[in-house]
Amino acid sequence: MRFLLTNDDGMYAQGLAAIKQELERIGEVIVIAPVTEQSAVGHTITISDPLKVIPIHRSGEFYGYGITGSPADCVKLGISCIMDQPPDVVVSGINRGENVGINVLYSGTVSAATEALILGYNGIALSVDNYLNPDYHAAGIFGARLAAELGKRSNQLPFALNVNCPSLPLSQIQGVRITRQGNSRIVDNFVKRIDPRGTTYYWQAGLTRIMDESDDTDAVCLKHKMISITPIHYRLGCTGDINGLGEINFEGMLGDT
Repeated sequence: MRFLLTNDDGMYAQGLAAIKQELERIGEVIVIAPVTEQSAVGHTITISDPLKVIPIHRSGEFYGYGITGSPADCVKLGISCIMDQPPDVVVSGINRGENVGINVLYSGTVSAATEALILGYNGIALSVDNYLNPDYHAAGIFGARLAAELGKRSNQLPFALNVNCPSLPLSQIQGVRITRQGNSRIVDNFVKRIDPRGTTYYWQAGLTRIMDESDDTDAVCLKHKMISITPIHYRLGCTGDINGLGEINFEGMLGDT
């Protein structure tokens, strides 16, 4: 079984090393990750600059390919140009901090999984709900087992999963639930500062606030110390008559002034 492993926290992130170790127990792991942190870049792809591919060695051994681009770039370039054979599953993570609710739109971790889906492969975005002092052990074990299960289904219609795991020992996790994307989001809090040359700058210091109450949403499930698995897709369009949109005379807007 072959895994393409990427993330948005960068090539040297502890979460990447944690899931790499677990995946290597199952099959071949090809790390193709950003050289530097790419958190909250969303589904950015690079078109105006060249993408450099840098072989990375750690402890004297080849570790993976560092890419001067986004997580989505890593998946595109990895499958199209770097890998000799396609992956059975694309794994993105383990992200430091949860990716729930509306925040998935900002997430480079999640975008790597949806890019895999766009290209026709199964993708997993894997995160833990602790930013300051994360415990990756349980997420690594569960994520690798889930990736192995998806790898067995690589000949079926592909799908992508956004997986959020409590930052807890495996024995303290209260279960696993298939969830839906909720409405939780970052509540903006910009800290205003002045640099040494007198220029004003702002630093985003907002935190995610749970906006949901239902147990079947990602953030609430995670709050109850359960692993949340949310099927995700790259199609963002709504269908039907949204808030009276069908009542607007769009054709009339084409008339002469």
